[in-house]
Amino acid sequence: MINLEKLHFSYSKKKPLFSDLDLELKPGKVYGLLGKNGTGKSSLLKLIVGAIFAKRGQVTVDGVDSSKRDPSILNNLFFLSENYETPAVKIKDYIAANGPLYPKFDESKFYSFLEIFEIDQQANLEHLSYGQRKKVIISFAVATNVKYLLLDEPTNGLDIPSKSQFRKALLSGFHDDQIVIISTHQIRDLNQLIESIIIIEEGKILFHKDVFELEEKLLFSKSLSEDGEAEVMYSEMVPGGYIHIQSNPKGEPSEVELEVLFNAIVQNKTNFDQIFKD
Repeated sequence: MINLEKLHFSYSKKKPLFSDLDLELKPGKVYGLLGKNGTGKSSLLKLIVGAIFAKRGQVTVDGVDSSKRDPSILNNLFFLSENYETPAVKIKDYIAANGPLYPKFDESKFYSFLEIFEIDQQANLEHLSYGQRKKVIISFAVATNVKYLLLDEPTNGLDIPSKSQFRKALLSGFHDDQIVIISTHQIRDLNQLIESIIIIEEGKILFHKDVFELEEKLLFSKSLSEDGEAEVMYSEMVPGGYIHIQSNPKGEPSEVELEVLFNAIVQNKTNFDQIFKD
């Protein structure tokens, strides 16, 4: 489990990035970490892994303070940053050097992911494109089988087929005691992958709900008109018409459109407060 309690962090004395932020993440879920540019999504991931430190409050992973960088936690945690560097070595040498750092690393799974991504197993990382190198690192990340997998903008730099391959690789590697956190702007790429969404705004958790609860309480519909058949909480133009969000008192099935929901929550969260009131 990951716990953030009364977290306060800032890069500047003038304005805190996070102030008294509380968050609890439980195993068995893929979390989508969403927010506008500059809201601190990447910083939050770095705080969890102990790459940067809170000014006040605490971040614990399995009850251990992440700032202590305890080896028992680090070898069960993998963080793929948006900006990363790879050494100029062959893939097999990269695996030989880094695989042993993770007790549950599965080399056969790693190479199966390379097949999914259509990457030459004998290649030198130096000679691969940015997108290809990212596929190698994503393959390695999933094959570590760590309990805590944190991915910062993993689909940036991937073409459309590769994004589909990424979803396939992540789903095939997911296990029930795992926590996966994906920070992303590419919400549509991960719409069917994310099980729980966390929206950050102005240093706070603005919204945190599981997708099954969204399916239960909200109805997403499409029409040619901006006006829905019933009272519309939010409407957004899309190619071919509009997507509407309405309350769902009858529990009608619909597919949650996370990007549309994100825009709706950021613009006016109070529209949804009563529906999700405990």
